[in-house]
Amino acid sequence: MIVRLTLAYDGSGFRGWARNSGQRTVEGVLSDALARVLGDSPRLSVAGRTDAGVHARGQVASFVAEDDVDLEGLQKSLNGMFAPEIVADEVRRAPEGFNARFSATAREYRYRIDTGAWPDPFEARFVWHRPGALAVSLMRQASRTLIGEHDFASFCRRPQSGGTVRRLERLSIARVGDRIEISARANAFLHQMVRTLVGTLVAVGDGRLGADAMHVILVVRDRGRTPPMAPAHGLTLERVVFGRRA
Repeated sequence: MIVRLTLAYDGSGFRGWARNSGQRTVEGVLSDALARVLGDSPRLSVAGRTDAGVHARGQVASFVAEDDVDLEGLQKSLNGMFAPEIVADEVRRAPEGFNARFSATAREYRYRIDTGAWPDPFEARFVWHRPGALAVSLMRQASRTLIGEHDFASFCRRPQSGGTVRRLERLSIARVGDRIEISARANAFLHQMVRTLVGTLVAVGDGRLGADAMHVILVVRDRGRTPPMAPAHGLTLERVVFGRRA
């Protein structure tokens, strides 16, 4: 059978999702734990390969297991080993043919910024403390340029084997008090794409770039034209969408 895991994790102590020899990663510790519980290390498929320091609230992974695996017991075992750093919110049987990566139709990320004078010690691991006001209206103006299907080569760390064209379905910016939240939804994201988008929008918000510069950066397809990307710890994979869009 195919097992579907819905995971939440604090990415602070991990070098990203993907297994990497000599590094502590989410996939690495999860695979080792599954091997201890199941007696064999399954091959994991994941919807979003989060970078080092990036968090997840609704990550989805899948793997093939024997039909007699006790899924409730597996969930209890995983949470007993890792909670609260990693929590398996759901462990269930998926339909035949399900694959967390290839069955996903969209991913949703949220980036949180605190513009207040001083950081909040209870949120500092999950929010970028960047003191000073940002012009949200200009950031929204710039963000509209990015909606739709484009070549996002200017907004990724390095060329991707599958190309750099993506469909950005939603990019919203909300402000409540000193908190600014940037939400992005796309069919898929390039390596470090969200953090680079956020860093560029912040440069618009603080006046280093004009709102019209976003179009120029997009069309030149040159990573060297974008400002420094936002730090990893403000980013969370919030949700993975499968099937009909909502």
